[in-house]
Amino acid sequence: MRNKFFTLFILLFALISAACVGAPQDGASTSTNTTAPTAAGGKIKVGFSMDTLKEERWQRDKELFERRVRELGGEVLTTVANGSDADQINQCENLLTQGVNVLVIVPHNGDSFRNIVPAAKRQGVPVIAYDRLIKGADIDLYVSHQVMKIGEMQAQYALDKVPNGNYLLIGGSPTDNNALLLREGQMKALKPAVDAGRVKIIAEPFAREWQANIAQNLTENALTQSSNNIQAVVASNDGTAGGVVQALLAQGLAKRTIVTGQDADLAALQRIALGTQSMTIYKPIEPLAYGAAQAAMQLARKETIATTDKINNVTKDVPSLLYEPIVVDQNNIMSTIIKDGFQTYDAIYANVPEANRPPKNQ
Repeated sequence: MRNKFFTLFILLFALISAACVGAPQDGASTSTNTTAPTAAGGKIKVGFSMDTLKEERWQRDKELFERRVRELGGEVLTTVANGSDADQINQCENLLTQGVNVLVIVPHNGDSFRNIVPAAKRQGVPVIAYDRLIKGADIDLYVSHQVMKIGEMQAQYALDKVPNGNYLLIGGSPTDNNALLLREGQMKALKPAVDAGRVKIIAEPFAREWQANIAQNLTENALTQSSNNIQAVVASNDGTAGGVVQALLAQGLAKRTIVTGQDADLAALQRIALGTQSMTIYKPIEPLAYGAAQAAMQLARKETIATTDKINNVTKDVPSLLYEPIVVDQNNIMSTIIKDGFQTYDAIYANVPEANRPPKNQ
């Protein structure tokens, strides 16, 4: 009988020991997972790292992106860096620690993520660059509008209105790759007129962090240096355009000078309605945000995404989803912005006397 008990004891001990093999003790380190969790039995976690919510358009991106991910059955962990590279990198590291299945980044500085992307890849987490390209890293997808084309459209609009004259170019943040792409597109359109002597570029500075007050100061300097002899200002977005308009208003030049923009912010649309800003580039945010949300969920599930475009980010030709922008001015604001429900008639024309407004149902 004793031998039987002894044999049973040995067998039980062996079974318990086998069950414990490979199970880490509390606080013990484990090897790095090379495959992202598939969230089987749970929701896919999408990490959304945003540079800023300062501009109106980014608030829209956030709202639409989060909504679409939820509709697709996932959950979103969103962080906002408020223009700080260090904070954004730390936030991305924290998102990876929290076990996100995919990381979607709107970079403050597209050159700052060369360590974050490899860290994500080691965990099997795919990375999407949203609206702004991440350079020098093996990202999986770039989702944006046709940025260089937007720059061309801005400059071409100005040329169509003022084919001869002095031009001021106000760029965005020099740390934002989009600002550089916009300038490249602007110069592509302007170069023939510059080479022919029809257009003279008075100055072409960049406004740090896309700040309106810096754009205003840059415009004031250019007006002083040119004795107010500027016929067009190619401002790269609506925020900088707002600063430009303030400088022009002070000199009585606002409605006499072409001013471009981008993003279709409400304040810019109100300026267009008043005639102090000439145009903006309307980039429908819903297709962009929804497209990125759909792609994020697909990549988290290891599904293939069909793309027709590629953008080189120094490291590779990145598969890209690029959406078409639209020029908006007084002539088509009703048939684009208002028709799409992006902004309302009453909001856009709030500062325009009723007698000067276009018919509401035209």
